Amino acid sequence: MKKLFAVLCTVLLASALLTGCGTKDKKDTNKAASDKKWIVATDTVFKPFEYTNENNDFVGIDVDLLAAIAEDQGFQYELQSLGWDAAVAAVQAGQADAIMAGATIKQERIDSGWIFSDGYFDATQTFVVAADSDITSFEDLRGKNVAVKNATAGADFANSLKDEYGFTVTVFEDSPTMYQDVILGNSAACVEDTPIMAASIKEGDLKLKIPEGMESEGAPYGFAIMDKADQELLDMFNAGLANIKANGTYDEILNKYLK
Repeated sequence: MKKLFAVLCTVLLASALLTGCGTKDKKDTNKAASDKKWIVATDTVFKPFEYTNENNDFVGIDVDLLAAIAEDQGFQYELQSLGWDAAVAAVQAGQADAIMAGATIKQERIDSGWIFSDGYFDATQTFVVAADSDITSFEDLRGKNVAVKNATAGADFANSLKDEYGFTVTVFEDSPTMYQDVILGNSAACVEDTPIMAASIKEGDLKLKIPEGMESEGAPYGFAIMDKADQELLDMFNAGLANIKANGTYDEILNKYLK
């Protein structure tokens, strides 16, 4: 009897230890998930969506929207200002979890592995010319050069028209260099997202103008991941976006930069 009692005690003790270990592992796993800091890559100069202000603070619509969504959903993140090409490369290489940089949702990107959120801003792309330019239509670009930024919707828009209207295209890695190419007269025009261009001309006093009737149809910007393992972040972004639209925070942020 004593021997049987001892065996039962041993079995019960082992069971308790195993149960305790299982509970501890589960608790630690949950804690690790809640403490995860997501890495979000972005552009450096894409006013008014991401840029550095006069106080050297990194600000913009994307910056504020991400902060509001993270607060609403309770997740931690680190925003890394890398520049467009480097931001895309970082997410593709798994060095960042997502990109938020005024990225237009388009089929070509989806086909290459981008997984987009719901759209958070609808934008058109427009041709932009020097302030003293007499270019008023696509026909006026024949035989001239147009500057574009690498792998953007603006570049796609220009390339879709170049054969029909007989102009060439030169690719740049960032918007400010592209603008300067037009101001200096090396290119007859550049192509940029309309709200970015309007804000840049107004606040930067750039010697550029936006001709009427030289814009594309609207397309939405999206937050994007490139690894299905990061779907949790995308789901939180979509849920938070819906919430801040409902409670008015979204409109407050847009009005802060666009009005």
